Amino acid sequence: MSDATKALESIILNPAYHDPLAVVKAARNGLVYGAKIRFPHALVMSILFGRGSMQDRMRFVFKATKQHSLNLCKFASLYKALTILLRRTNGGKPRSLDSFIGGVVGGYVVFGERNAVNEQIVLYCIARVVSALLPREPVAENWPSHKPIPTDSKTFTIFAGLVWGAVMWTFDQRRQTLQNGLVNSMDYLYINAEKWNSLRNFLWHNA
Repeated sequence: MSDATKALESIILNPAYHDPLAVVKAARNGLVYGAKIRFPHALVMSILFGRGSMQDRMRFVFKATKQHSLNLCKFASLYKALTILLRRTNGGKPRSLDSFIGGVVGGYVVFGERNAVNEQIVLYCIARVVSALLPREPVAENWPSHKPIPTDSKTFTIFAGLVWGAVMWTFDQRRQTLQNGLVNSMDYLYINAEKWNSLRNFLWHNA
């Protein structure tokens, strides 16, 4: 190990620098994670449903991946910095509202601009928050803290029915209020199912 590496490692392992380095690592993790989850998704969607030349599609993939990565990078670092500052104002002890305040500020600043990527992320998060409010199955007292508690099966059955009823009614009656990607998918599944003009078109082609 070189002297430079040893010096750098001593800084990284120094408790005095833990908080600012946590902000830096949060930024780095947001950048990496954003690219890992957006790139394959954008690539597949551009191949299956994209329009224009291959160059245009790859430009879309790069743009979406860059935006997702940078937004998660900015949010993660801002959230971490805010919660650290809030914790320090309370003698180093975190409060239950710290995470909420950090999330509100970070979400407003980073994800407040309405665009396709931000809208997808926000909708993904609200879906998870709503589902987290559902009753849970009873579990043993020693249930692992890192393992999610399953949703109550009967409640989930009712919830699934209500969600699908609501989304199909909205698609049928107020489709312009739904996200474009969802509308395109539903058009393919349900509207396209009634359109064909030949056997070949029935089996393989979009009408």
